[in-house]
Amino acid sequence: MERYRIGLVPGPVSVPPEIRAAWDYDYASSDLEDEFFSLYNDTQELTRKILRTQNDIVITSGEAMSILWASLKCTLKPGEKLLAVSSGLFGEGFADMARTFGVNAEVCAFDYDDVPDPEKVREHARKFQPKVITAVHCETPSGTLTPCLAELGEIAHEVGALFVVDFVSSAGGCELDVDACSIDIGLLGCQKVLSLTPCLSVSTISPRAWEVIEGVNYAGYESYNSWREVPAKHYMPYTHDWQAVNALNISLNMILREGVSEAVTRHKNAAELCRALGRDMGLKLYPKHEEFCSPTVTAFYVPEKFTWPELDSLLREKGLAVGGNYGVLAGKVFRVGHMGSQADNDLVREGMSIIREVIA
Repeated sequence: MERYRIGLVPGPVSVPPEIRAAWDYDYASSDLEDEFFSLYNDTQELTRKILRTQNDIVITSGEAMSILWASLKCTLKPGEKLLAVSSGLFGEGFADMARTFGVNAEVCAFDYDDVPDPEKVREHARKFQPKVITAVHCETPSGTLTPCLAELGEIAHEVGALFVVDFVSSAGGCELDVDACSIDIGLLGCQKVLSLTPCLSVSTISPRAWEVIEGVNYAGYESYNSWREVPAKHYMPYTHDWQAVNALNISLNMILREGVSEAVTRHKNAAELCRALGRDMGLKLYPKHEEFCSPTVTAFYVPEKFTWPELDSLLREKGLAVGGNYGVLAGKVFRVGHMGSQADNDLVREGMSIIREVIA
């Protein structure tokens, strides 16, 4: 497999040696050992500290798409209403997924290079009266960060809806307070800021959400129901990935040792450096305004004299891997991932110097 000297893709990010070391051990069966349940419990507590929540934490095997599905299937029945607040691909995706199992889903849509307007969301929510409202904190394909989560949470609770938020690629790299934002189900991926492989997903679940989850009583593989009393009852619905949970524990401890505020500042600095260097070489930011940009990923337009495959190939020849794009942004916008282990000024500077060399 081809390896690249500088990796600045927007996930999966590079895995630091301290975290890779978690896979150097052979463990017993996780569902039979007290030691695993103690590790799981400790990892839940560390997650609460970083996400600033008193809500329950559920840690499941699988990439983050698994819990995007879980958040919908566990809270909605066919015919019930979902309002997806969307300023990008993943915002729209919530509605697309829900429709596959009969949910009446509407989209409160904003341009991909923009961010949601709370007043428009409030108007739509009051009229539609959804059971669930979804939002995306960081739209990774667009490089935007939704700044109004707290207002959106208030709107959801005003109309009696659950508030579900995808913070897969933002949590740990920017300011986020789950409880202050009234988030009922929060969704976190491990292959972004947490710098693991795409092996685990983390969900925060409020008491309000548990009531709805119990009422829906979804029984599929993604169901949250059987995780509510892990590790208290020393029972899980399947054999867990002990190595991955240990790696997550190491990652969370690394963030807490650095300090959550310090980690946020590190991401902010790396993002500002990336954008400044991009401007200096004539790259155009994709988001409409720079203040909409995420601290974890920066999206630039592909320079006019290149196709994306040409630019990507030339960058890889120089040892740099960045991210392409999807859907309507495919071929038009590329992304630099400065999250987790890649939120490093020296790495960003080196990667951007290669981009400068190629486009010059």
